[in-house]
Amino acid sequence: MEPIAQIRAVAERVAASHGLNVWDIQSRREAVGHVIRIVIDRPGPAASTEDSVGIEDCAQVNREIGTILDVEDPLPFAYTLEVSSPGLDRPLRDSGDYSRFAGRLAKVVVSEEVDHQKAFEGRLRGVDQGDVLLEASNGRLHRLPCRLITRGRLDVEF
Repeated sequence: MEPIAQIRAVAERVAASHGLNVWDIQSRREAVGHVIRIVIDRPGPAASTEDSVGIEDCAQVNREIGTILDVEDPLPFAYTLEVSSPGLDRPLRDSGDYSRFAGRLAKVVVSEEVDHQKAFEGRLRGVDQGDVLLEASNGRLHRLPCRLITRGRLDVEF
């Protein structure tokens, strides 16, 4: 098994034991050396700040993954292991994310103009027939075809 696939298998097993999912894994060479970043998330509907992955979750998952990787030693070089959450301003990757976070504020950019603009900001209202529904602060509802979305991100609300 490839080293990253082995790390993913370990991370998924540990995350699942805490009721979490692996959202992303990155392996990068940086100035400080090699870094393995594992991003964990709590599954379910729109996670509020209270329901989101916390520091304690990250620390516990990091310890457990680190212990297993120390024993299995899948990489032939030294590395730093980091475990984090996607953050309050997390990227939105697919229609499932746009549905999951309906009701939250977001910023979305499309590749072609929709309603005479390419950048949108407002409250997500879900997904309907392949379109993300986003309500602007003026009350206007925009239908943004998923195929045109180049990037989307939740906006932090206080």
